Formats: sequence, C-alpha cells, structure tokens
Amino acid sequence: MTHPYRILTLNKISSQGLKRFPAAVYQVGADISMPDAILVRSQAMHDMEIPASVKAIARAGAGTNNIPVARMSARGVPVFNAAGANANAVKELVIAGMLLAARNIVPALQFTSGLHGDDTTMHELVEDGKKHYAGIELRGRTLGIIGLGAIGRLVADTALGLGMRVYGYDPEITVEAAWSLSSQVKKAQSIEELLKHSDFVTLHIPLLDATRGLINAQRVQAMKSGSVLLNFSRDAIVDSDAVLVGLASKHLRYYVCDFPAQKLQGLTNVVTLPHLGASTEEAEENCAVMVVEQVREYLEHGNITNTVNFPTLVMPRESKFRLSIANANVPNMLGQISTALAQAGINIGNMMNKSRGEMAYTLVDTDTALPPELIAHIAAIPGVLMVRDLPLHEAA
Repeated sequence: MTHPYRILTLNKISSQGLKRFPAAVYQVGADISMPDAILVRSQAMHDMEIPASVKAIARAGAGTNNIPVARMSARGVPVFNAAGANANAVKELVIAGMLLAARNIVPALQFTSGLHGDDTTMHELVEDGKKHYAGIELRGRTLGIIGLGAIGRLVADTALGLGMRVYGYDPEITVEAAWSLSSQVKKAQSIEELLKHSDFVTLHIPLLDATRGLINAQRVQAMKSGSVLLNFSRDAIVDSDAVLVGLASKHLRYYVCDFPAQKLQGLTNVVTLPHLGASTEEAEENCAVMVVEQVREYLEHGNITNTVNFPTLVMPRESKFRLSIANANVPNMLGQISTALAQAGINIGNMMNKSRGEMAYTLVDTDTALPPELIAHIAAIPGVLMVRDLPLHEAA
C-alpha cells in the first residue's frame, strides 16, 4: 500500500491520538524514514538531523524548548503544540501543591512513616507530634497568579471556588483570555504588587529570555512574609539560590515545584515532584488528539492553528487544487505569487495570507491543477521558504 503521508513518532504518543490518522493514507511509527511530519513529547531535537522531507513538527504538550524552532522557521516548517490540552492536569497539581504546603502534608507523612511501637504507643506519639505539623487553610488566603493563559485561568477559577482571593498579572493576556477570566480576579499592575499581597504565588508562563530568572532575589524579598511559591512552568524561571535564601530566613514558608534539583534535596520546606504536571492519562490523550488533528489539517489542507512560529490561517476548501506557501514577511511577495499564477493561466478561486513577525503564510485555491514547473518557479522566488501542492485525497 502506498501512503501519501508518513509520520515519525519520537516518543510514545497516546494511541487515542494516533488512531485518528486514517490508515489508508498515513503510515505512522517510530522507525519511519523520510517522514512528512514528526510527533514528539520530551525528546531533545536540537542536535537531531531533521530530514528535508519534514513539513511539520508537533509537540504533544505545551512547551517547545526541545525543538529547534528557529531552524524550522528558516525552512518554512511550522511547529505545532497542544497549548491548553493539559491545562486541567496542571491545574489540579497546582491545587494539590498548595494543599501540600498549607497542611505540611509531606513532613507529616514522613513523621508517621517513622513511627514504631504498638497502637497505644503510636497513638501517644501522634498526639505529641502532630502539633509540629499544624497548617493553614486556603479559604480566605490570597493567591497570586503570574500568567493567565489556559492553566492560569483554570487555577484562578478553582481558587475562587475554594474561597480564596485571587490576584492576576499578565501583560500579554489575549482578548479571548481576558473575556474568559472571572471578574473576581483582581488585576495587578506589576509583579511586585502581586507578590506583596499574595500568600501563595503560582507561575504559568513560558521560559523565554525575558522570563528566565523572573523570580530572583529581589522579588523573593518582595514576597509576603510566610508565603508559598509554586512553580509548575519551567525550572529556570525561578532562581533556586534566591529561593533557598528566602526559605532559610523563613521569609518563604515553602517552595513547591515540578523540577527536582540536587540543591533542593533534603529540605523540609521544599516539595519537588518528578515533572508530573501533564502526566495524566487524560492530558496525554488530549495532547495527542489535538496535535494529530492539527498535523492532519496542515498536511492535507494547509490550515494552521496552534503553532509557535506561524500565523493562524484556516481557509475552507473551494477546490480540490490548493497551494500553500511559507515565506519571509517581505514586501511584494503576494504580488509575485499572483503574477506567477496569472502568467501560467491559473485562475485563483480563493486566496488568503497572514503574517506573524518575520513569517508569512499563504493559501491559494485554484480552478485547475498546478503544473510542476509552476510550483518550482514559485519555490524559486527569493524569500519563499516552502511550497506545497495540496491535491485533495478523497480517502483522507
């Protein structure tokens, strides 16, 4: 059987997602050569030789730090992710983290696991020792959320439901996100304002140059005395040394994170989890389903949603003949493409173009098939990064 599309999986991807690739037109596996697309979870790809056949890369998760995005952009290859698909899983772990810290659950468990003797002796030891693990309640406390994307908004809703007050800070919040945010969330004008008011602070932002070391020594000191810091985003967003100083002075009550490190080991006021944020059956399935659908739409129809390097562009099919073009966002590119089509006698049924930063993307529906020499001519236009002929496969 000849498969028009070949998909390489670099990690174990949920079967619930993979089975959405129609077997008649997709070949999927971990040993695929010359793939059209790559699906990945955590495997590092920066030193990987990525075949020239690759037209798309999809991360079955939110972060794309393990993918050479800039190198793929230069080749005209979109990098998809599953932003929001694991939001509920991370939200639930954040709430669990707040409870672990508020009620001293980890040291309390360690205490009880070390008890010895008969039931009477253990009861006496428990009654004598439990006073050391008395905690606080979440209700009435203030939670500060830095980053109000899909995860941050779910955390805010849940915290409000638990009777907490919520401050939020996100200068990059989208209009759509703002509309879906509860009016009960107080808007902080700065990180420092949020830190000053919050008993708990949770981070939900990507790791960028601007966010690396965002929580530094100065901001640790700006936090409310006795507060709890939670990091389920990326380890490098927090300066661990600054946090350790805050913990040692009792200025911070707890640090709860998803990123174990040697310097954080053995501390009673630190809870580290083994990167469990998105590690649920439901999140892994949601992420796989989401990226498979995105990759299919791109390979079969050229439509783009949820990439980190391309503009969003979705155009309904008006013809079984379609051309997709990725190019540098420079003047007169559309004019050159249109002229090339006109000179070849090709009528344009529909055309759409979007740009994002230095990248631009165009879809063109035509009344007739495009000859290979015309596609080669368009591909040779300076600034064009990738051209794809997208005939409609009826079996897809």
